[in-house]
Amino acid sequence: MQDLADAVRMALSLAMSGDAGFIEIVLLSLRVSLSATAIACLIGLPLGALIAIGRFAGRGPLIVIVNALMGLPPVVVGLVVYLNFSRAGPLGWLGLLYTPTAMIVAQTILVAPIVIALSRQVLEDLHAEYDEQFRSLNVPRGTAVWALIGDGRHALMTVALAGFGRAVAEVGAVIIVGGNIDHLTRVMTTAIALETSKGDLALALALGMVLLAVALAVNALVMGLRASARRSAYV
Repeated sequence: MQDLADAVRMALSLAMSGDAGFIEIVLLSLRVSLSATAIACLIGLPLGALIAIGRFAGRGPLIVIVNALMGLPPVVVGLVVYLNFSRAGPLGWLGLLYTPTAMIVAQTILVAPIVIALSRQVLEDLHAEYDEQFRSLNVPRGTAVWALIGDGRHALMTVALAGFGRAVAEVGAVIIVGGNIDHLTRVMTTAIALETSKGDLALALALGMVLLAVALAVNALVMGLRASARRSAYV
């Protein structure tokens, strides 16, 4: 128990010390996860909107597939990206394996189905309110997509934050494609796993505290956006 208390005190000291290596790990984690979330939203929001307003053959099975992909095993995604970016893979010539870019690609693949599935649900409910008006005005599908995204921006921000929460807490895929290389691809989750295995509980706890703080901040933002959306609905 005394060892644990000492580790907690050292973790608090380290988290507040502004150590360069510690800050580097945190900033890389945020950069990779924010980049992956932004790319996933650029891909996922329009696709989710198209599925929401579209009526085409195979729509039902497509929705089932997208929903199932929300539970993609991270290690499988990491393996697929690894095989594509390895020297023997089709994209090996890019030299992206064991770089932050490969980690961003892996996280984007994990987050995109979440964004597509959740945004589809949000925008489908919203489209039900506007469908008759869109039809009467003969609004083109592309215009309707962007109109729905603009009107549902508060709820879609919640979707984006949910995707970011998945990305920043991911460890399986990024450790496969990133390699957990110090000063290059070491992020909070992979560093926690490594330091725990080495017995350096202070650093692991300090990074865990930051990761927990990020998770709490994301949840606070989600609640704030929901409250803002409710207030806007009553205005």
